[in-house]
Amino acid sequence: MRVEDQDRKEQMKAIEARIAKARGLTAPKPRADEHYSQAQLAWRMVIELVAGLGIGFGIGYGLDVLFGTLPIFMVLFTMLGLAAGVKTMLRSANEIQAKLLAELAEEIDTPDTGRTGTARDPGDENKGA
Repeated sequence: MRVEDQDRKEQMKAIEARIAKARGLTAPKPRADEHYSQAQLAWRMVIELVAGLGIGFGIGYGLDVLFGTLPIFMVLFTMLGLAAGVKTMLRSANEIQAKLLAELAEEIDTPDTGRTGTARDPGDENKGA
């Protein structure tokens, strides 16, 4: 009976190896950054600006209709919406810039010494421990 048990264990190991190999072939590939990322960022900023303008225009028009005034609220809130849209765009741009700088700093960091990519002082090697 021991020989049969060993044969079954070997068969099970072979089957498990085949299953693992098949799973590796059918596993979804990790999502890589697309080459359209800059266009996506640009569209995000455009949408933020247009959304600010649209919301400001809508609020201003609604107030003008409600109060029966000239389009003073519409102009005022459209300008406020433009300012809010620009502010949101700048916040997004700063977020993107901070992300890129963090990635750049990570690439500069040297893993073998643990030091960053800063300039070395030539006298470092001569200093005592």
